[in-house]
Amino acid sequence: MAEHMDADTPVFAIAVAAELAGMHPQTLRQYDRIGLVVPRRTRGGSRRYSTRDIAQLREVAQLSSEGMSLPAIARLLDLEDEARHLRRRVAELEQELRRERENRPGVRVFAAGAEGSIVTVPSGRRIRRSTEIVLWRPRRAPADDPDDSSRD
Repeated sequence: MAEHMDADTPVFAIAVAAELAGMHPQTLRQYDRIGLVVPRRTRGGSRRYSTRDIAQLREVAQLSSEGMSLPAIARLLDLEDEARHLRRRVAELEQELRRERENRPGVRVFAAGAEGSIVTVPSGRRIRRSTEIVLWRPRRAPADDPDDSSRD
């Protein structure tokens, strides 16, 4: 079981959590009621605190002793939680991007061929634009075309 435990695993009863946080159990109950630090519950309804909950209780005590109001502390804890989730998501996306790059055989570039077909251009290949690929070629106006014999 110990190998599956992390900072969010609820293991401490309220008396132990209060002692670890340096608070009275009634303070923990009050924080739970107002939604400041909400522990998980057992099937029987008993509160169980995780090590992350204990750290939050200590942070609440520190911030409160510095004069911060409980609503401000609640907002700060919400923002910290959101930041933690966002960091986790960024790490997941970075890992996904790494996997994608590892599974890709090479960078591929696509262009339009002279007949309008899609052409795959291998990485590092030099293209002769005039014969192989036409990205866009503007039409000349008849007055601008010196080879136009219809202007007599």
